[in-house]
Amino acid sequence: MSAVNRVFAAQLAGLPVFGPDGESIGKVRDVVAGLRLDQQPPRVLGLVVELATRRRVFVPMLRVTSIEPNAVTLATGSVNMRHFTQRPNEVLVCGQLLDAHSTLVGTDTRVTVVDAALEPTRTRDWVLAKLAIRERSARLALGRRRAAMHVVPWSEVAGLGLTDLAGQPQGAGQLLMLFDTMRAVDVAATVRDLPLKRRHEVADAMDDERLADVIEELPDDDQKELLGYLPEERAADILEAMNPDDAADLLSELAPAEQRRLLELMEPEESAPVRRLLAYTPDSAGGLMTPEPVVLTPDATIAEALAHIRNADLPAALATMVFVCRPPSATPTGRFVGVVHFQRLLREPPAELIASAVDTDLTALRPTASLPEVTRYFAAYNLACGPVVDAEDHLLGAVTVDDVLDHLLPDGWRETGLRDVADGVETTETTETAQTTGASESETAETQGAERA
Repeated sequence: MSAVNRVFAAQLAGLPVFGPDGESIGKVRDVVAGLRLDQQPPRVLGLVVELATRRRVFVPMLRVTSIEPNAVTLATGSVNMRHFTQRPNEVLVCGQLLDAHSTLVGTDTRVTVVDAALEPTRTRDWVLAKLAIRERSARLALGRRRAAMHVVPWSEVAGLGLTDLAGQPQGAGQLLMLFDTMRAVDVAATVRDLPLKRRHEVADAMDDERLADVIEELPDDDQKELLGYLPEERAADILEAMNPDDAADLLSELAPAEQRRLLELMEPEESAPVRRLLAYTPDSAGGLMTPEPVVLTPDATIAEALAHIRNADLPAALATMVFVCRPPSATPTGRFVGVVHFQRLLREPPAELIASAVDTDLTALRPTASLPEVTRYFAAYNLACGPVVDAEDHLLGAVTVDDVLDHLLPDGWRETGLRDVADGVETTETTETAQTTGASESETAETQGAERA
């Protein structure tokens, strides 16, 4: 281990992790510590590292050779591919310890944990030696001033045992700050690893838009659990903030009575497209489509079309195509005219009308088209996005390739990570990493298991 005197957990989160030869392994997502019954500093057991496939694995601290301001380096390029599972005596420093409410020994001053400092010992162990804390009081809660942050030894803070963390209410401000630079799919993976109580506290602290993005990336069971935890009024607000097709998928998993209640609580203009999607079977083009593609009338200009697909909030697949229809432009639209691919838009003069570039030959999908039919359609036309029209040629929505893949992948693929979506992929990549150190995967798993114990 390189000579590092102290490193804070929040600074570690998000750092890239490399092997001894500079090969990329993943990113640090959390720090795992083992709490003790006495007031001695907890021993740092290892790091939760997210691989490129979004699988989260445990890496023991004995495997860490250096911690720099911009990277963590391991002694070996081989890691145990077993998905990280938190054990009863362990605490996730970023996920559970930050924002915890505690008191100072001797004064009973109420404080909030802002960060935790990892320090090496003479025995090559790492411990949570110090805590960055901020005082809590009624006056501070009223916003009159912000308390200064202090760093104190672990032994001077009480109320941070596993029972305390499981029983006390806890904020989520520090954890949300760590989430700021993370994609929704990575936040969802982090939330899934948290205990249920902490997961709910994070959901309470998130704004509706961010929580909606995160829920869209969770597996079905976790989506239902989190939506069921929320008050019905807020659950309806979250559904309004979700993409209509994702909201429809989630509602279709609920009991009919609960589905009706939530739809009634949603604003009529928000629930209308969701109700239309629920009328189709989930594995049909109508059930897969989003009712909010980019729709323009023939008299719009190329410049206007480019401005629409430049919208940063527009999903990448939807931004590949503009749909040209007669008014009205909200789905279901007037008569569907055709499509314009974004590459064609880039080749045309900005002042030209979009009608001059429209492709009227592309066959559209019917809402009743089955998943195999939709899959063959995308493969035949090499599309990332395709139109869905009814018998009267009204555009109902668009199917995107990511929605098709979501239904083609095995159930639970979000839980197991990308490495498990095809048999043999995990074995192949694991063998490759094991060969870099001359060790087999079984030996690696055995060694790492012993280190964690």
